[in-house]
Parts: sequence; C-alpha cells; structure tokens
Amino acid sequence: METIILNIEEVKYIKLYVLELHFNDGSVQSVDFAPFLLKQQNPSLVKYKTFENFKSYTLKHGDLVWGDYEMCFPIWDLHQGKI
Repeated sequence: METIILNIEEVKYIKLYVLELHFNDGSVQSVDFAPFLLKQQNPSLVKYKTFENFKSYTLKHGDLVWGDYEMCFPIWDLHQGKI
C-alpha cells in the first residue's frame, strides 16, 4: 500500500476567517480560524485578526502559512477541519 503525504493543493477564501482547503487526497475541508484568532494576544499573531493580513496566507510546500511561518497549523488538524 502506497503512503500518501498529505498536502494542501488549493485554498479558497470563503468569508470572514473561513478558508476552504483542497487536499491532495481529494478531500475538501472548510476551516473557521475565528475561534483561534479572536482569542490571540500573542503580538506576532494579533496582526492576523485584520482581514487584510488574514488573507495574506500562502501555500509553501503543501502547507498553509502566514508570514515566514509566523502562523501555521498541523496539516492533520486542518484535514479534520479543526485547529
């Protein structure tokens, strides 16, 4: 059996803090980052509460990241739709 290394292939902004993530195993997951972001007090993460900064995400090597890995999440958590 071949092992698949899980990656995110595409990200679509849906609304507010919700992103739709398309994975290389064919699954699609909507993730709401609001519960995580709105309780943040860490100065390096607070800036991502603004929609302009939140929408500045990129895909790097199949991972969803903000800045220079200032904010990123385990891919398995994202795949399950939770952070």
